[in-house]
Amino acid sequence: MTEPPDSKTSDRTPSLAGQVGDKATRKLRARRNPTPGVWFGLGMMGLIGWSVVVPTLLGAGLGLWLDEHYPGSQSWTLALLVGGLTLGCFNAWHWVAKEERAMREEQEDDDA
Repeated sequence: MTEPPDSKTSDRTPSLAGQVGDKATRKLRARRNPTPGVWFGLGMMGLIGWSVVVPTLLGAGLGLWLDEHYPGSQSWTLALLVGGLTLGCFNAWHWVAKEERAMREEQEDDDA
């Protein structure tokens, strides 16, 4: 006598048509959203780097100008350099958080 197929095993194993459909869906999704390459990563690092460098240099430049025209006991260059660096780091953190959020939402949309 033959035993009936185990219902638990047949529920877990998708049919051939289901497997083909899943693979086709993944393939279409991959074509729609190509994986970013090495150049994209390098460009993103450059963009984040410039978002820190520009405010830092602007702060230092403004500080130098203020020190030349309005000398005093405090160093405007140092204060505005640190302020520009802080602003640049906050800007980079904001940019990375926004990109990470967008990638997470895209991943959730793909999974759904």
